[in-house]
Amino acid sequence: MDYELDEVDEDASWFHAQWRRSHPVPFGEVHTLLDGVTGAGSYVGTYIAWGVNSPGWWGEGELKFHLDGDDEFPTICGTGTEDYFGGAWNFDVPGQGYTAYTTPYLGLNQILRPDGLYSSQQRFGMYRWHVLDPIRFSQDLRVTVQSLGIGPGQGNGLPHRYRHTSDDIASTSLFYLDAPVSASRPAAPDLLTLEVD
Repeated sequence: MDYELDEVDEDASWFHAQWRRSHPVPFGEVHTLLDGVTGAGSYVGTYIAWGVNSPGWWGEGELKFHLDGDDEFPTICGTGTEDYFGGAWNFDVPGQGYTAYTTPYLGLNQILRPDGLYSSQQRFGMYRWHVLDPIRFSQDLRVTVQSLGIGPGQGNGLPHRYRHTSDDIASTSLFYLDAPVSASRPAAPDLLTLEVD
């Protein structure tokens, strides 16, 4: 790692990264990517590692950006996890199944399929860098994603239905802030808590 010691302009922003994990997301609740950030800044990136714990489609959860005093309703509300990461209409290529892709600013870079030996479950790695579309805030920021999928219908020709899931979600959020320390960081987990079950 190279670095340089120098004076920092008073109006310079400070780079921050925050990691969180919901193992699993409590049923009906959201995974919080970022909370307790106060000050002015810009949100510039998301990486999510998503472990699916239920059968069916898992990527309907909306990413919500609560900016500058938003409470119940966010300023920015997405249309689904797959849309936010650029895989609209699922990440499924007909005849190939889930298909990885990478671009400079978003992608589904990792797909871990069950191996059938020990009943492992599907795991996905996704990223989105807000380089061309930074999300700016002037007072505070909170970011969440729903653990939401589509399950089978009730039978008798009824359509599929949205359903809450309790997936294993870990995230890293990248942002710039007008202060060197962001308030309210979650405690770092110990090594046993970090183990994957």
